[in-house]
Amino acid sequence: MAPQGSRAPLEFGGPLGAAALMLLLPATMFHLLLVARSGPARLLGPPPYLPEPEALWSPRALLLWLTWLGLQVALYLLPARKVAEGQELKDKSRLRYPINGFQALVVTALLVGLGVSAGLPLAALPEMLLPLAFMATLTAFIFSLLLYLKALILAPASALAPGGNSGNPIYDFFLGRELNPRICSFDFKYFCELRPGLIGWILINLALLLQEAELRGSPSLAMWLVNGFQLLYVGDALWHEEAVLTTMDITHDGFGFMLAFGDLAWVPFTYSLQAQFLLYHPQPLELPMASAICLINGLETISTATGRQLLVSGWWGMVRHPNYLGDLIMALAWSLPCGVSHLLPYFYLIYFTALLVHREARDEQQCLQKYGLAWHEYCRRVPYRIVPYIY
Repeated sequence: MAPQGSRAPLEFGGPLGAAALMLLLPATMFHLLLVARSGPARLLGPPPYLPEPEALWSPRALLLWLTWLGLQVALYLLPARKVAEGQELKDKSRLRYPINGFQALVVTALLVGLGVSAGLPLAALPEMLLPLAFMATLTAFIFSLLLYLKALILAPASALAPGGNSGNPIYDFFLGRELNPRICSFDFKYFCELRPGLIGWILINLALLLQEAELRGSPSLAMWLVNGFQLLYVGDALWHEEAVLTTMDITHDGFGFMLAFGDLAWVPFTYSLQAQFLLYHPQPLELPMASAICLINGLETISTATGRQLLVSGWWGMVRHPNYLGDLIMALAWSLPCGVSHLLPYFYLIYFTALLVHREARDEQQCLQKYGLAWHEYCRRVPYRIVPYIY
């Protein structure tokens, strides 16, 4: 265990906040799944009903979930088009990572296409979202416990995350004690970051599109837009998979319940919320409005810095995190096809705003420690954090 003086300050409200989030996040996910299919679809109201235990536990869903994880593990182990090195660790070593996420997406798409052409009832998947979400949540809890025990028993001090070794079991279970838990060359955090959840999100979207086609004869323009926008996002993320090696998730945060639940459950079952909403609450969308929404989604493309210097020109001279601004514009474009009569489809935009504001504050603290006085000067020259003239 690291000495007390070397521990990072506690985040997320410490152990009490971590415990609350471990209850609140799954509860929020199930609330969204329930209200998306209800008539009123009220984001802020109570769910229309509480599911019975048999609606959550399903051997068929368990088999499907384990098969999905097994497929993505197998695709991770395939020969990669490139092997990249991560950031330098405490012991001056660098881990190596296979860059084959886009390859996994393509092979998954081919297998799903073959399955559908052979009669795979993919359109039935939306009816299994509740038990699948329960299986993903259960997996996240069990997996996080095993990771915590592994870090407690086997991980050397040099392998621990900066913030996940507080000594409090609840907090460390939530944040993750070990920075890069591995078995041989299989990196659990890196695998979960972009594989089963992101690709699963696209699969759920596709299943919702197919079910809408069965119900109404053809998918709506709004459903096509949501599927297209989000497929483009996931495809781009996996094509540029190497970029994730410089993110806070990989370089700073341990792998505990926060990331395990987020990657395996939260991403596929809440990020598909717009498509879920459109299946049960179809929205008329005319071509001129669809074109305008496409233009808004295109504005998300903002180049990011590739070097170590603090840039004060272009977008980076207007706000310190223009990539976050781009993410918020993109989130708005994903929600607009759902119309403006309900708040529910805008949950992703609301949640993502809170997430990015919190992450930006964590970024600021790390940059201050890294750059010192230079960061103060940069903040003076670029006073706005995410949105010019507002924040």
